[in-house]
This record gives sequence, C-alpha cells and structure tokens, in this order.
Amino acid sequence: MMKYLQKLGKSLMLPVACLPVAGILMGIGYWIDPSGWGANNMLALILIKAGSILIDNIPILFALGVAIGMSEKQSGTAALAGLVSYLTVKTMLSSGVVATIMGVETAPAAFGKIENAFIGILCGIIASVCFNKFHNAKLPDFLAFFGGDRSVAIMTVLFSLIVCIPLFFLWPLIYGGLVAFGTAVINLGPIGAGIYGFLNRLLIPVGLHHALNAVFWFDTANIADLSKFWGITEGGVMGVTGQYMTGFFPIMMFGLPGAALAMYHTAKDNKRKVAGGLLLAAALCAFFTGVTEPLEFSFMFLAPVLYLVHAVLTGISLALCAVLPVRAGFQFSAGFVDWFLSFKAPFAENVWLLIPIGLVFFVIYYVVFRFLITKLDLKTPGREDDQEGELAIELANDDYTGMARIILEGVGGPANVTSVDNCITRLRLEVKDRLLVDEKKIKSAGVAGIVRPGKTSVQVVIGPKVQFVADEFNKLMK
Repeated sequence: MMKYLQKLGKSLMLPVACLPVAGILMGIGYWIDPSGWGANNMLALILIKAGSILIDNIPILFALGVAIGMSEKQSGTAALAGLVSYLTVKTMLSSGVVATIMGVETAPAAFGKIENAFIGILCGIIASVCFNKFHNAKLPDFLAFFGGDRSVAIMTVLFSLIVCIPLFFLWPLIYGGLVAFGTAVINLGPIGAGIYGFLNRLLIPVGLHHALNAVFWFDTANIADLSKFWGITEGGVMGVTGQYMTGFFPIMMFGLPGAALAMYHTAKDNKRKVAGGLLLAAALCAFFTGVTEPLEFSFMFLAPVLYLVHAVLTGISLALCAVLPVRAGFQFSAGFVDWFLSFKAPFAENVWLLIPIGLVFFVIYYVVFRFLITKLDLKTPGREDDQEGELAIELANDDYTGMARIILEGVGGPANVTSVDNCITRLRLEVKDRLLVDEKKIKSAGVAGIVRPGKTSVQVVIGPKVQFVADEFNKLMK
C-alpha cells in the first residue's frame, strides 16, 4: 500500500510542478487590485486570470498527471483516458444532471463541489487501470479498429460510469455529515477552531474541506467569519471574528516553508538541486500567496505521516491564535499579501503578532519534519530509493539518437521489446527473450549501468537526460 501511495505521489509531481508560478501570478494580481480582483486594473486582471488557468483546474491536471504516472508506458493514451474519465464523472454528477435524475429543482449542495482534487486523482487512477488492462486488447476483425489503445478510452468511460453510482449516494452523505459536524463544534470556541483547522488540512486530499469552509467562512451556519471580518456582512465582534482564519497565517507563511527547508536539507546530496527547485518555488508560493497545494501534494502521498503531523500543527495554530489577542483574515488565502492587507480590516487585532508566532512554527515544522524524515526514512522529494546516485550522471555527449539505437540493438531489436517506460534517470524496458540482451553492447552506448530486476526486465541507467533518450528510443521502435 505504501509503495502504491509513493507511486501516486510521484505521479502528482508533474502537475504539481506547474502550480507555484500560477499561484504567484494570482498573488501579485491580487496585491495590485485586492478589492476588485482585476476589475480596477488591467494588469491585475491578466495576472489573476493567467494564474487561475491552472489553479482553478487542479482536478484536470491531477487526472492527467496520475493517469500518465500510474500507467505502464506513461502514454499519451492514458492521459486522454484520464481526461475522458474526469469529464464523465464531472458531467454525470453535476448539479444539473443530478437534479434531473432526482426529479428536483435543486441538487444537494455536495454536487456543486464535485470538481475537486480527489475526483481528479480518482479519475486518473481509473484511467491508468483501464490503460494497463486494455491497451493490448485484441478484438475480432470487424471490431479491430477499436482494439489496442483505442479501447482504453471506451473502457474508461464505462468504468467511470460505474464509479459514479456509489459516488451518487456517498458523496452527499459525506459532504452533509461534515457540514453537520462543523455546525456542531461552533460553540467550542478556540477548541472548535483547532478542530476545524485540523480537519481542514486533513480533508484537502479528498476535496471535502470545502464543506467545512462553507460552515466557518461563509453563511452556512451564520458564522460568515470571512465576510464579517472585512465588514462586508454585519455582526462582527472584535476579538472573536476572524478566529477561523487567523491561525492559517503562521502555517502557510512560515510552517510549510520550514517543512520545505527540512525536506531540502534531508534530500540526498545528488538529488538536492533537483528537489530544491520544486521546494523553493512551492515554499515561496505558500509564503507569498497562501497557495499551499504545490507543497502539500509534494509529500502528501509520499509520506502520509508528515501530512498528518501537518494537520495536527495546523489545528494547534488555529486554537492558539483564537486564544491570543490577534486577528487577521483573508479574501484570497493566508499568505503575505492578505496578511499585509489585514492591517486595514475593521476587525483586525495585533496583526504584527503573527510574525513571531509564525517564526516559532517555522522552527517547529523544520525540527519535527527533519526528525521524522530521517528517523522513519520517509521518501520525501529527493530521497527516493530506486534511482540512488543517478542524478549526478552526465552523458558523454548529446547524441541521444545514437545512444538509443545502440541500446535498442543491445536488447535484441524492436521485435524483442514489449514495453518502454522511463523514470527520472532510467530507461525501463520489458523484453520477450532475456537471452537476446547484450549488456556489453548496451554499455558501449556510454550508459552508466544496467539493472536486471526481473527475468524480462531491463533498466538502463542514463541519468537526468533519460527523457531525451527515451523519446528517440520510442521513435526507433516505430
């Protein structure tokens, strides 16, 4: 199970790598025009919309990324299947379709939140399973056109429709249960704020944090913490309003960047530079804009125990800030932009105190994450086992076509190759006859090494430029 989660986590790295820049663009646009969100400034509008292209479509990115990463060949056909699956579920469980099925005017509120990260990941998994199972499907002659890769999308639609059946019944029950639970804890004061903070983070992987947000930030239970804090809605109380937002600032601005630094320092020496690029961009995104998904999804599935700790610390931060005489709020997210703008809010209180509080959480996150990563040998970015020592490899030349040709000859030619895949540093091949593999011939291409993990498996260690060799190898296969 853990290996499966780690593979899932690696699959998310491709779409996650796109998100930090998008979040920063949105943050800068919001900084320029915080009240109009681009309505008062053309540059702000362009930046916000440019960033929202990716941020607002995270479910689609995850569906594509997981479908590619979890499929045997990392094929474009799998990516298409991921998109097909997502569109199927999104359409069949949309509010309009559900309302028609149920024979009512308005569908349950849960179906208005069906476009979330969990659905994207689920659809990616469905697509990868269908690809792995059916991409070699052989059909009778009169249906031969629909065989092989073409059958993947067809089967994906069918399986996605089947998955929609339990989701139709379970999704509103889970969503409604969380709303009811959130409403029940509003009288617990700071403890309730802590419970909310804990569940808010814990539910992000399945997209159900929106249910709790609706209770505490908006008017589902007449709290409307967000609109009251900014004076948009009447009824705010000094020292109380904002307690369900304040505690997020120390986590997003300081805690998660501290976790990123811990992951960077515990990465293996030969992978630190590669991991550092992702972690630095994600940490800046979290600090400046409060968009934390790029950083959270970088370890959420690779090291679930760290994510549980992150959820607990978030709950502690919200409870602590609810007790202390400090209140800040956000309209976008709990990053530096909204922290700075909070000074002008009508119910703001000692906003500056979030800086020393945040620095304490930076240290706590750094120490706790570093201890757990090293103690439990958690596979955070830069600590993977399967390519140890390979990221430092440099090819002697950039003749990728020549290298691919020699490798193909060394494994017995196209007729002997049944599967082609690659990871960060290795070309992974499956062959029909292992006796036809000539390791001496393969090594003559200038590769760093050869690994034979199974009777028909051949892994050629190339280094970080493996993608270019793999592309040429696939061209030669055709």
